[in-house]
Amino acid sequence: MAAYAPARYIDLHALHPLPASVLNRGEDDLPKTLQLGGVLRPMVSSQSWKRAIRMWLENHLDEHAARTRMLPLRVADALREAGWPADLATFAGAQIVRSATREGLKTEEDQGGITSVTLYLPRTILDDLTDLCTEHRPQLEEALAQETADKAKQADADAKGARRKTKKETAAVLPTPAVAALIRQRTATINLFGRMLAEVPGAQVDGAVQMAHAFGVHQSSQQPDYFTAVEDWSLPHENGSAHLQTSFFTTGLLYRYATVNLTELTRNLNGDHDQALHLLELFAESFIDAMPGAKKTATAPHTYPHLVHYAVRDRRPVSLAAAFEQPVKTAPGGGYLTPAIQALSQHAGAYHRLLGTSRLIGSGYATAHDAPVDHLGTVHTGFDDLTRALAQTAALASPALAAA
Repeated sequence: MAAYAPARYIDLHALHPLPASVLNRGEDDLPKTLQLGGVLRPMVSSQSWKRAIRMWLENHLDEHAARTRMLPLRVADALREAGWPADLATFAGAQIVRSATREGLKTEEDQGGITSVTLYLPRTILDDLTDLCTEHRPQLEEALAQETADKAKQADADAKGARRKTKKETAAVLPTPAVAALIRQRTATINLFGRMLAEVPGAQVDGAVQMAHAFGVHQSSQQPDYFTAVEDWSLPHENGSAHLQTSFFTTGLLYRYATVNLTELTRNLNGDHDQALHLLELFAESFIDAMPGAKKTATAPHTYPHLVHYAVRDRRPVSLAAAFEQPVKTAPGGGYLTPAIQALSQHAGAYHRLLGTSRLIGSGYATAHDAPVDHLGTVHTGFDDLTRALAQTAALASPALAAA
């Protein structure tokens, strides 16, 4: 496989129509919005859509990860289920985070000993850590007995009014290199989305995926929905509701954008180019297919993008969000799809003129639109064809390198 230029980026753009929906709410329980171009637009945060994509990928690969602060508690639960005494299981769970580094990971003792930082770990780590605790059970039992004895002596000294001794910090019982090695393990989604964990040396992973907030290409306000839930067991001669409320939803056509740094992803995979291309293709599939699940039973907003466009570039990614800085107006017969596609096409063409195409390795699109679309590259018959072509284009050599 060809070597890449300093960086190889794969940009993904989508125009995604949504019916009445509440994919993403803020702290006020209202659909998220933003001001852009002087008007209010619906918005779905990148975190919301990224989580849906992560769940899609993990289910597809059957390779699950967990973002959690509950690791010591979950280890303790697993050990209790395996028949360990409750006090020993709790001590062993606390020892996982105490032994993770030389100083141990910080915990919140007033919240049961959960970790202060959120860990992003393969779910299989629970089995690995319980096995490690089982292997070192005699040492854990001895350390717990010593700690219990020390606490009893301190309590006795306190009762007699003796001067309180400085609390001795709990020593690590489990082998730190083994615990740290387990925490450093990765899954495909960790390699894609990265991991912030500076506390454990070597556990930090730079994310290969960047994703923007999805936003409406046109002006759209929140729309109220007054609803009631009928009381099925009402008293005779009574008509009423068990519940009534006003909720809000939004509708519209969203512009969505994400980019994958294939060079970084390959680095995260220890140079495995083929696996990087495989994950890139799967990510493109999930970008098209995955939907946030908020309020889905009440709105069923199960739409697909009307158009998806990709561009493979060297050196840096390029978003086309500025195509919609000026809100799109409805077409003469109504609807935003046709004018939005025209705005995207015109903006892509303007960028080709402005930036040149020397760093553009290839591009393409697939759409339900009837007419061809200019400036978006090769037209593909459908999304399956598009994701395959995207991965093949991403594997091409840079023209600069080919000429060298």
